[in-house]
Amino acid sequence: MIQKLHEKGLRSEHAYTAGFLSIGLSVAAWAASLKAEPGLGLDRADRWGIFVGEWAPTFFGVGLALSHYEQQEGTLTADVRDFRRERERQAM
Repeated sequence: MIQKLHEKGLRSEHAYTAGFLSIGLSVAAWAASLKAEPGLGLDRADRWGIFVGEWAPTFFGVGLALSHYEQQEGTLTADVRDFRRERERQAM
């Protein structure tokens, strides 16, 4: 499945971005539910926030799997060593 996602053009950065966006969307869904459905109370808003919030771990998990696949394939765009080298160059 991860290989197919990679072949379709999905990269680990995309999955990580979707994870962070879903966290923001979770807060937005919670706030919107409070305003749009005032008679249903906080419990309903909490359910909406939790429902959308459960997407984030899935996206992060897919991102990790894609990152691992990209490392094995050699298509990962950068790694920690590249960032360390760049920081060392800037410090000199």
